[in-house]
Amino acid sequence: MSLAGKTLLMSGGSRGIGLAIALRAARDGANVGICAKTADPDPLLEGTIHTGAAAVQAAGGKALQLLVDTRDEERVKAAVAEAIGLFGIDILVNNASAIRLTGTKFCWQSACATSHSTTCRLGPHCKRISLWKGCGACRRQTI
Repeated sequence: MSLAGKTLLMSGGSRGIGLAIALRAARDGANVGICAKTADPDPLLEGTIHTGAAAVQAAGGKALQLLVDTRDEERVKAAVAEAIGLFGIDILVNNASAIRLTGTKFCWQSACATSHSTTCRLGPHCKRISLWKGCGACRRQTI
């Protein structure tokens, strides 16, 4: 499947695996809507929504910065609507997670809560929109 002219909505696209996927898609000609909650640099974690979008654009893609915590239902709905309004959504990649540098138990709970909420909030909104558009073609991938 060619990604040229397609749009990915990528949660957790500001760093790590999410950014790597976003960059590959951009090199292949895709638009990338980056959903991330990190707007300000953190000395312990590399990457923000701004640096991720700049990297996507440098790789040849168009980027949409969507500042969103995927645990916030209203912000998720607004982000999906904004992405649809600018590019449409062809592919959803659920990659968001969270890290807390406060100990294993809390780190695990935070990561699980974020991963679960991303899948349960972003996916259904994208599916509803693709069905409404009459194509039913929104593909979801949870990492």
